[in-house]
Amino acid sequence: MPAAREAALARRSWSKVTDEAPTHDELLQLVAAAGRVADHSSLRPWRLIELRGDDRDRLGRAINKADGEKGVSSKPLRAPVLIAVVASYRKSHKVPRWEQEAVASGVAHVLSLLLDEAGWGVIWRTGHYTRAKAVAKAHGLKKNEELLGWLYVGGKPARSRPERRKAVDAGALLTRMP
Repeated sequence: MPAAREAALARRSWSKVTDEAPTHDELLQLVAAAGRVADHSSLRPWRLIELRGDDRDRLGRAINKADGEKGVSSKPLRAPVLIAVVASYRKSHKVPRWEQEAVASGVAHVLSLLLDEAGWGVIWRTGHYTRAKAVAKAHGLKKNEELLGWLYVGGKPARSRPERRKAVDAGALLTRMP
């Protein structure tokens, strides 16, 4: 079976990961590969922000601020590395905003497959915090940017049994034009 199909079939979300993490240099190699997604006009309407250590505390403070609370949310501490996925929209008469967001989402998904294939546990977390002003400010987002979520990355914990995922009913989802 081709490697890409194997990676897609093996993919799963890891809500709990260990404190092990890929290095910055390892991430650079994977991002270079993920950046090869289909991209109309080669706009590269995305960027990624790597959060480690104290960066996660800063995000935790921003999350609490968005909720009107003080202190630091522990949510960003669930993984040693978070990768913020940012749609960075470009002016284009040919490529609409939705298509640019699809490119950014595609990069995130391919990166999650590559991280999983490299042995890392990954989950893509989203939610209302992605649109909170305090969170956008903490990430240094520009006016033409939106946060799409974070890839939480860490080591895969030992499991006593593999998780069984329900198979996709491709026949129900791939139809012919009426």
